[in-house]
Amino acid sequence: MAKKRDRKAKNKAGKRRSAVSRQGYFRLVSDGGVFCVTILIGVALVFVYIARDLPDTGVLWRAAGGAKITLLDSDGAPLGVHGASAGAPVRLADLPDYVPNAILAVEDRNFYHHFGVNPVSVGRALIVNMREGGVVQGGSTITQQLAKNIFLTSDRTLKRKAQEFILALWLEQKFTKQEILTLYLNRVYFGAGAYGIDAASYRYFAKPARFLSLGEAAVLAGLLKAPSRLAPTHNPDDAGRRGRLVIDQMVAAGFLTQAEASDVVSKPIILSVSDLSAAPYFIDYIMNRVRMRAGDIDADLVVRTTFDRRMQEAVEIGMVAGIASADDDLVEVQSAAVILDEAGAVRAMIGGRDYRESQFNRAVQAMRQPGSAFKPFVFLAAVEAGVTADDIILDAPLKIGKWAPDNYNSKFFGEVTVREAMVRSLNSATIRLQERVGRGNVRRTARAMGWTGKLNPGPALALGVDVVSPLQLAGAYAPFANGGFRVEPHVIVSIETADGDTVYRREGSYAGQAASRDAIGATNAMLASVVEWGTGRAAMTPGYQPAGKTGTSQESRDAWFAGHAGGFVCVIWVGRDDNAPMPGITGGRAPAIIWREVMVRALPPVYVAPMVPIFDDPIAEVLKTRG
Repeated sequence: MAKKRDRKAKNKAGKRRSAVSRQGYFRLVSDGGVFCVTILIGVALVFVYIARDLPDTGVLWRAAGGAKITLLDSDGAPLGVHGASAGAPVRLADLPDYVPNAILAVEDRNFYHHFGVNPVSVGRALIVNMREGGVVQGGSTITQQLAKNIFLTSDRTLKRKAQEFILALWLEQKFTKQEILTLYLNRVYFGAGAYGIDAASYRYFAKPARFLSLGEAAVLAGLLKAPSRLAPTHNPDDAGRRGRLVIDQMVAAGFLTQAEASDVVSKPIILSVSDLSAAPYFIDYIMNRVRMRAGDIDADLVVRTTFDRRMQEAVEIGMVAGIASADDDLVEVQSAAVILDEAGAVRAMIGGRDYRESQFNRAVQAMRQPGSAFKPFVFLAAVEAGVTADDIILDAPLKIGKWAPDNYNSKFFGEVTVREAMVRSLNSATIRLQERVGRGNVRRTARAMGWTGKLNPGPALALGVDVVSPLQLAGAYAPFANGGFRVEPHVIVSIETADGDTVYRREGSYAGQAASRDAIGATNAMLASVVEWGTGRAAMTPGYQPAGKTGTSQESRDAWFAGHAGGFVCVIWVGRDDNAPMPGITGGRAPAIIWREVMVRALPPVYVAPMVPIFDDPIAEVLKTRG
């Protein structure tokens, strides 16, 4: 009986355990289902978040590169098309096989074997980046690159990468591999404003893409890693090295034999000189100003500029001739030049010795001390205060507080006229003149003339210790050339859309009266003497009477000549990018010589009428007889 009760009790307990077990199982399944649904909902929400602002895929077939900017020179003649440019659409079948193969070899060797994303490449890139502690290698396929180039930005975020992944899968489902590669070749950026293989072929080699040689195709394929940095127009050496690496990769991928590769690398690659290779510093500056004036306008633009072809050529040839004529050692020295007309229109500009080596525009971006080239503002302030060129000023050792400025070569001339102080560029006499007139008046005069930078409050103000660019200094000298009116240096006359709508038009040339005509004339007379018998004698220009001033900063770190003739202002700067001294180089040497060589070519030749004897004039008769 007892055993039967025990059995019943065990059966009941077993049933209870079974029931509990079934309940636990159902609860586990239920909880698991909820978890899975939650995960799916989370994934869906993430997908919605990523995909909600995916770009419109309708832009796929639009022309690449955005708006084009057509530049016109001062005469209205085309200067070239700048900004983004796209060549004619090319079909894969029209290109030599080595053109797409060169790109596949370095960008996506497994292009025909993946589904838009290459897990092996992604994994390899992750390992390398984790080992290096930063992003040093990418794993993007050509399909991903196409998705990014057409639809997305270059932001390195997880959301953007996820969107790229989704779009790459969509592209692979929507198009064949041949179509994707064709789209890529027609849309990818190759530097120098060229979008697409055909535009790049024209930009660098002046031919359609179907006529590219193997070596040229390798150079173009090499640009895709860093198109702006490797563009052969800016960096031919690195572009060539990268091109040779592409050839090696083509051999490794089986696209070339070693013999074919050796034959290719033994032949030189000849770049074409495009219309925009002339005056590249000037073009860069113009484009910068266009972007500032046009803003975010998404339209093709036509820009009328102040660019003068003849004067630009004069500056380029004159710079070379002046450097060759100077006795100074200028091998490691940079130079810059700018010409303005009397209304402030920039007619010509050079920002350095070689644009291919450095795109830093020293005519605009180099802020350097002008030295004595600042002194004309001191003398102008003095003239406006009633001082005349014949007044006497002392040139002798001077001490203001603990500061004791010196003259060039420590040579002092005692009592001199104000004119002589200017002509000989005497520091001591100029500072005495400044202290007599008042530093505040000198600063006000410089500001009125167009000086835009800082101005030293101390006595060193007179010696040009405040930095300025060649373009800014030329703008401040312009009132000396136009009778005393302040100007704003400018390079753009007008900007219109291709449909003729006006985006910007310059109104007016003068910003106000800088100084009286009489004061400007008196100061100009002293500046003319600088060239006639002073420190600027090397700048004498036949047929004209230049008026200008030399400038040399401390330890000859900067050397200048700034002046005007024939209604044009020209400023020449010579110096080192590292601001190191240039022993023996002064403003009266190389800069003045370069200025002369530039202006001789830039200014129209002056016709001098032959002497006609007047026989009824007794004085003329005497001169004729003595002759």
